[in-house]
Amino acid sequence: MNYEESESMQYIKPFVKKLQKEIPTIPVEYFDERFTSSMALQTMIDGGVKKKKRQNKALVDEISATIILQGYMEGRRMNLS
Repeated sequence: MNYEESESMQYIKPFVKKLQKEIPTIPVEYFDERFTSSMALQTMIDGGVKKKKRQNKALVDEISATIILQGYMEGRRMNLS
């Protein structure tokens, strides 16, 4: 990591550039979501979720999205302080 961009950024940046050109009034912010799936799985394990249910990718994605949103909101709160 070392504060370097992920490999996915080579695809994300051109998309964001097009999006900003099409809809310039909508601000775009980047948020590093690496490892959120691992964090989601660990959260499920810590919460006692059975192995069969942990294999549900939609559930893992839902928890990952919650972790991403929480991290984003905490970052915004820290920037406002």
